[in-house]
Amino acid sequence: QVHVVESGGGSVQAGGSLTVSCATAENMYTRYCWGWFRQFPGKEREAVAAIYLAGGGAPVYADSVKGRFAISRDQTKNTLMLQMNDLKPADTAMYYCAADHPWVSVGSSCLRPDEYKYWGQGTQVTVSS
Repeated sequence: QVHVVESGGGSVQAGGSLTVSCATAENMYTRYCWGWFRQFPGKEREAVAAIYLAGGGAPVYADSVKGRFAISRDQTKNTLMLQMNDLKPADTAMYYCAADHPWVSVGSSCLRPDEYKYWGQGTQVTVSS
């Protein structure tokens, strides 16, 4: 069982920045993909960003956040982070951290929710105009 706990959400005005974090006791390099997803009320969960840790660490992003968000990990703290800049009201959502299924490997997109098995409880991000 992999436990992940998100933190750092909150309220910010449009154009502002927030960093959300995901803490885990898991050795992050034992899993191929770690990702950030978000969910709008009444909508399916969608990918925001992911990082291929076991596969080399290259990040991937949803088109809607490219150039504004950055995913990274703090190796010393075993923490996954999402730096969000130039936030827009359309970014208002519950943000979730996730760790992948054991079968995920080279060739996986790391941006599909069904590639992930372990999810945190989420942290709310609200952007006002």
